Amino acid sequence: MLKELKARITRIYNWTKEQAQAEQPQDSGSLVARLYEAQAEVNRNKARYRSGKIKALQENAKLLAFLQGNGITSMEQLYEKVSDMNDAYYDLRGKIVKAERRLAVLDERLEMWAQYEKYKPIRQKLDKVKPGKREKYQQEHRAELADFDTAADFLKRLKESGEAITPKAWRAEVAKLTAQKDFDYQKMRDMRDEIKAVENLRKAADRLAHEGQHQQKETER
Repeated sequence: MLKELKARITRIYNWTKEQAQAEQPQDSGSLVARLYEAQAEVNRNKARYRSGKIKALQENAKLLAFLQGNGITSMEQLYEKVSDMNDAYYDLRGKIVKAERRLAVLDERLEMWAQYEKYKPIRQKLDKVKPGKREKYQQEHRAELADFDTAADFLKRLKESGEAITPKAWRAEVAKLTAQKDFDYQKMRDMRDEIKAVENLRKAADRLAHEGQHQQKETER
């Protein structure tokens, strides 16, 4: 989802920036309105068919809500909004990536701790086995003892680096980070409606430009 949204936001960011720079003073406040009307006309045509009626009405409502809710009447204002969306995306992306990296660290620690606890009784029993039976015991539990040693070495190195062995605190941090990451991902998903609204305006602009070129060719004939 992160890559998909990045690509879509980049496209509409570049488009709105280009349009805002090209917008003439006399066009301010009217171009966005024309684009909205052009897109609304497309949706009205879709609404003639029962299968597309509800979706068309919803798209119209979302587009209008986006423009009115953000006080957008010009391409400059639209560009500023998309610029804010772009900044918000990178802010959320940074938080999500940071959380995922930390979660990977915590997951490894908890996995090693669980492995240590699981095989600790087997390792403790080895110390109590009589010398004559130790080799047989080690052979029978070779895999478990190896996993215990791996976990024990990991935790030892962690402790020597200055980190406390606190599985309870790790679990609490995992729960907190996971909740925050899910919340940030939801905010990312919520951005899709706004991105879609701008994409619809861009489609309307492309359609108007195409119609304008067609009319010019007809006039020149």
